[in-house]
Amino acid sequence: MALITNVVRGGGADRVLLLLHGYGADERDLGGLLPYLDPEGRFVTVMPRGPVAAPPGFAWYDVEADPETAGRGLADALQEVDALLDASVAEHGAEREEAVVAGFSQGAGLVLALGLGPSDRPRPAGVLAMSPFLVGGALDVDWDSARDVPVLLQHGSQDPMVPAKGTRELARLLQDRGVPVVYGEYPMGHQVALESIDQARAWLDDVRDGKRPSEPVGDEPPEGPVKAVTTATFDAEVLGSERPVIVDFWAPWCGPCRQVGPIVEQIALMRKDSYKVVKVNIDEEPVLAQRYDVQSIPLIALFRDGRFERAALGAKPRQQLEAELGMLVIP
Repeated sequence: MALITNVVRGGGADRVLLLLHGYGADERDLGGLLPYLDPEGRFVTVMPRGPVAAPPGFAWYDVEADPETAGRGLADALQEVDALLDASVAEHGAEREEAVVAGFSQGAGLVLALGLGPSDRPRPAGVLAMSPFLVGGALDVDWDSARDVPVLLQHGSQDPMVPAKGTRELARLLQDRGVPVVYGEYPMGHQVALESIDQARAWLDDVRDGKRPSEPVGDEPPEGPVKAVTTATFDAEVLGSERPVIVDFWAPWCGPCRQVGPIVEQIALMRKDSYKVVKVNIDEEPVLAQRYDVQSIPLIALFRDGRFERAALGAKPRQQLEAELGMLVIP
């Protein structure tokens, strides 16, 4: 089945950019990036629509299926996109070896498989993967040929859907195995930002010039003043603490949690000599959420001498939050 495809040809185009949308979007979704990603119009940008309905848009395969079924869906989508790339370079008088494959989220995982996975076809000139989603969190790489393909990986440090940690670890793995990789992490969610597109444009310029950009993958960003605790560490960090402990029960998808987060960090810095301040991601630690009957978030709780003493619910100014927690007088 031929994929429905939107094609934008730049005025000075001499090679193909294959651009794959993410889950629940369509072939028009990433078109708004082109004035920033390719301002000089040097690419024929081919933007296909995923073949699977995923309201309000489409997908490349069913992400909610079991891993085996999702893997088969990925393989089928990969075959279709691979054929589309061949057809596109032939139609526009370009070379497959000079094409760049790029994508966001589910589309990013697909272009990584297309550019780095086992194949007997010529490799693209580069792979741009923005917030990639990988089936099972893994990527099958043909290491011998992948070492010739520059890769740009980008991710949001606040991504509530696909954690940045997996992409950061993939970047390190590729780098350790000799793949020319650049990794960019930005303070954003599951999205792109102007800064990330600026980096992508500069990377594309280098790839067009025949360069193979590679930069050391930095260390994981520092945790900050509010330490994350888990079910395994909660008793020692909170219940066994000699100081009173403020616990921020939150989740990445929660807007009010993001609003109150900086306030909790401010409390951690200002009251560090009197209080310990930690956070619990209830999506990752449902046992703790159930244990303390956390039904709404953000819930900011005060523990003292191993006991849940009181709590404040919702995003509030620091003074009100401290008043509800009984913190106006430092113990």
